[in-house]
Amino acid sequence: MLEFKVEDMTCSHCVSTITKAVKGADPKASVEVDLKGHMVRIEGASDAHGIEQAIREAGYTPVPKN
Repeated sequence: MLEFKVEDMTCSHCVSTITKAVKGADPKASVEVDLKGHMVRIEGASDAHGIEQAIREAGYTPVPKN
């Protein structure tokens, strides 16, 4: 499982944008977003760097949690 803290995620539009970005990078990945906690959890992703880059390209600042 990948986990990212995304402090600049503030609304449901942000959730949708991040979810689409992750799915675009890895369609098989399962995305769970906790808006209040500013956390994005991804299961089944094959490329952690690609997922992180996709979130950055969508305009957000993901910080890996490990």
